[in-house]
This record gives sequence, C-alpha cells and structure tokens, in this order.
Amino acid sequence: MIRRATVGDASRIAEILVFTKRMNYRKIFHNDKVSFGEIQVYPLAKEYIENPIRLEGVFVYEDDFVKGVLHVEEDRIAELYVDSFFENCGIGGELIEFAVQQENCRRLWVLEKNEDARRFYEKHGFAATGARRLEEGTPEYIVEMERKDLQTY
Repeated sequence: MIRRATVGDASRIAEILVFTKRMNYRKIFHNDKVSFGEIQVYPLAKEYIENPIRLEGVFVYEDDFVKGVLHVEEDRIAELYVDSFFENCGIGGELIEFAVQQENCRRLWVLEKNEDARRFYEKHGFAATGARRLEEGTPEYIVEMERKDLQTY
C-alpha cells in the first residue's frame, strides 16, 4: 500500500534514505566524510519528527512495514528510494506509477553517473530531455528526465 508519510514513519524513512544513498552514491562521490559523517539516521529522523512539514509530499510503500519512499514536489519526483533488501520486487515501479497517476509527476532529475537509476527510469517511460546541470555543492552533473505519456510500464 502507498500512503502519505507520517511522523511515525520518520525513523524508517531516515534509515532507507541514509543507507540507500550510501550504497548508491559513495561510488560516485567517493566522499566518506559525507557518507558516514554528515549523513546519519538519527539526525534526519529527528528533523522529520521536529519539523513534520518536511514530510509534505512524502509517500511510503508499506507492506507490513515501510519498504520504499517517494518524495514529490509539484510535478516532479524529487526522491525515490527502496530499501536495498527489497530491490527488484516491483516496489520502485509501483511508486513511480503512483507518482505519475496520482500526483501527475512527469519530470525528475537524476545523477548522470547513476546508470542503474537512469536505466530504471527509462524502463518506466522516462527519457532524458537533454537538460543537465551541476548538482549543488558537487562536481557531478544531474540530468533531467521526463515522461510524456500515461501508459503503464
């Protein structure tokens, strides 16, 4: 089931975000100070608990417990992460379809070097627009992807 995130989901959301980002971004950024020093579960969970407005536009995929997180901003997927233990189970696809069908999301930005994520989005109907820019505070580029139709993938 996909539902709006609540403050009660804060620790699980933080856990998924932190560990998934470490797994996927460490090989791109090569910055252990950020991966293991600055990005921590407890402070992120605390931030959600103390500032529930940060959960605006955040949805979770729950099946006995939270297994995936989707963050929507206007017509854009801002974040989509699935706990690495549950990858390749269709959760990411369900979150994308929810974003497209229920939240009218058509665009997203993804790290240019994150080839797995780019392939995943392409599999679900997104294509690069040609737009690219530096990811703030990093030397890495992000590329824009857009989905043109509503067909289910």
